[in-house]
Amino acid sequence: MDQFDRNILNHLQAEGRATNVELADAVGLSPSPCLRRVRELERSGIIRQYAALLEPNAVGLGVSVFAQVSLERQVEAVLDAFEDHISARPEVVECYLMTGDHDYHLRIVVPDLEAYRTFVLDHLSKAPGAFPAFGRASP
Repeated sequence: MDQFDRNILNHLQAEGRATNVELADAVGLSPSPCLRRVRELERSGIIRQYAALLEPNAVGLGVSVFAQVSLERQVEAVLDAFEDHISARPEVVECYLMTGDHDYHLRIVVPDLEAYRTFVLDHLSKAPGAFPAFGRASP
């Protein structure tokens, strides 16, 4: 990967809907080589997918909460069971296995704090092996 590829990636991250001509102009290439490079970045898996970033409040998901979760034990079966349970929940948009005081760091997106409370009581607290430490909400 050279500087042109890095520039293509930077530009696509900022403006994913840019046309090939716009992208080529922005990175200093002619359209044909630019398109070849984009196709190769896609083929190699460097570009996994294209996505739209939504305005959370506009889609009724104005509260983002970070929750730390500790597990009873850190063994493969417990980790797998927790991850299977939590990955099925649409409220969980990010889940990271951590080192330190807690085993997982979750980002949960919900309409309001009551929805977060319901999520914790009905789903997170019932996750296999989990001891949730309540997170901090950020509107």
